[in-house]
Amino acid sequence: MKTKAIKTFTAVITLGLEIGYSKELYKKSFLIQTLQEYQRHRIDEASIYLSASITECIIVLGGQEEKHLKLEFINYPRFPLDVEVFKNEIIKLGSHLLNQMQQNRTVIVFTDETIMLEVDEGIDPRI
Repeated sequence: MKTKAIKTFTAVITLGLEIGYSKELYKKSFLIQTLQEYQRHRIDEASIYLSASITECIIVLGGQEEKHLKLEFINYPRFPLDVEVFKNEIIKLGSHLLNQMQQNRTVIVFTDETIMLEVDEGIDPRI
């Protein structure tokens, strides 16, 4: 058995399941299909492999209680990327998913910083 170790670097993108603030939900399968299409494109175009773990969660803030999907990424030792390349790829993916899932904003948590992507400054009226 061989082992390969690299310095740990992770990213988490959390996306709401609600389209805008409409209370209408998109299906998890839509996100998975969208993610897989993006992954195939990046693999074919640039040999970029972004393996994701997806879990369901609920974000609670004030009167808001919204179902979310959390996408977790590691800089996978089988397909390691320079940290800046990894971060840029995750930000591009986060922006793509933000638009495809019709979200107003999302947050990407990296090992070294947290970045918010925002379409506009609107706030959920339930907060």
